[in-house]
Amino acid sequence: MDKRKVIAAYKRGFINVQECAQILGIDTAQFSGLMSDPYLSTDPNTRQDKKSVNS
Repeated sequence: MDKRKVIAAYKRGFINVQECAQILGIDTAQFSGLMSDPYLSTDPNTRQDKKSVNS
């Protein structure tokens, strides 16, 4: 599963923080660090910077 979509689902309220961290395979504390990352603060569908090779 695409990690960006998991984070987007968390931001939209579909899953809670524990579920999101479990899907990503990280600790809840590490997840808090991810959420403060400015690169992840935008919706992956609206970013216009580098695209994934697999997209």
